[in-house]
Amino acid sequence: MAYDRISNFEGVYKSLHLPAVIIGGTFVLIALALSTILILEHLRAYTNPAEQKWIIGVLFMVPVYATESIMSLWNSKFSMVYDILRNCYEAFALYSFWCYLVACLGGEDRVVELLETAAREEISEQLLKEEDDEAQHRHSLNDFVFHPTVLGKDLYTIIKFGIVQYMILKTLCAFLALLLELFGVYGDGEFKWYYGYPYVTIIINFSQMWALYCLVQFYNVSHSILQAIKPLSKFISFKAIVFATWWQGVGIALVCYVGILPKWGKIQNGIQDFLICIEMAIAAIAHVYVFSAEHYKYLPVSGCGKITSVESKTKSKLVENAKSGPATVEQKETNVEAPGTRIMESVQDVVLGGGEHVVKDVALTISQAIEPVEKSVTKFQDTIHHISAGSDKGKNPEVEVDERVTENFVDLKSEFSSEMKVRV
Repeated sequence: MAYDRISNFEGVYKSLHLPAVIIGGTFVLIALALSTILILEHLRAYTNPAEQKWIIGVLFMVPVYATESIMSLWNSKFSMVYDILRNCYEAFALYSFWCYLVACLGGEDRVVELLETAAREEISEQLLKEEDDEAQHRHSLNDFVFHPTVLGKDLYTIIKFGIVQYMILKTLCAFLALLLELFGVYGDGEFKWYYGYPYVTIIINFSQMWALYCLVQFYNVSHSILQAIKPLSKFISFKAIVFATWWQGVGIALVCYVGILPKWGKIQNGIQDFLICIEMAIAAIAHVYVFSAEHYKYLPVSGCGKITSVESKTKSKLVENAKSGPATVEQKETNVEAPGTRIMESVQDVVLGGGEHVVKDVALTISQAIEPVEKSVTKFQDTIHHISAGSDKGKNPEVEVDERVTENFVDLKSEFSSEMKVRV
């Protein structure tokens, strides 16, 4: 009976596969067109590299997801390889979004300075309410959860570690899943202890939740300063892609596991890929408004470029001595149109500058993760050394002394000589 049911679903899958590819491909074309135009606009008006290189990194998430999904939907044999590409770029996109927020605040040094200032103000307010001075300066997990501001520069270190660790673990787990799949022990969608899928899912889920929570905490302590870029809309549009697509895949796997849909890899992957194709078109439309390049097309008046002015007139009524009359209020806003930049130069800065930044942060995070292990190993070695040294002190060394006395007679005179040997 189960075989007949799978056969029926297989027939339905074959009949719906071509229409699904056509519909999904249409949405993918919309997503690719909108994202490509928006990325080219940023590359053409590349006036703020510190921010725009990371915006482009976030925007590329839509083309990567859309292309991977439609190719996987068209040919499910390579779905595992496409998943690796998608998972790796998802982690990088989360890192890019966080770097974008940091760049909007003025860079890492400026962020640390702002966090330290906020921490001093928060601690001062708490000291006015409570008398226990020492307790306010002992940082703990509760501070990160309930009072993250008091951590100061340590908060930046914790958040940075949380974001980068996800990028590292996500990439490693993606390649681990491919390796397990080659040996036939991954079991995609199978929640069984002898398969690798549930363990990889738990690791990625914990890592992702921790990274997103760190991002939420960073938003909470900086949203008032970031009001100029409207961070909430950007945060929601990005988090919806990362969070929804992951849990969407887990939900489909659970639905198949409980028997609502058959445990057939093509159906699970096909539903996920088809939904992502549609979602990426929606995400591309949202990005056009959320990550618009219009802001970067103009420079301050002191810069160079084509000066444009916008003039608006508003009519209102002025009341004076019980007499009203129309009045016109004129308002002029002057902007300088930025000169266009060469796309190749912009691409070079995005790739080289962004790549150097990523390598630096990954190396720093790995060293921070290894440092506690090195300290533990060093402490363990010191403990073993002290124990062995203490045992040696408890033993009294045995000393043996051999003394030899000789007498020589030379010309009726006797001479004595002694020789002593000490053995420990």
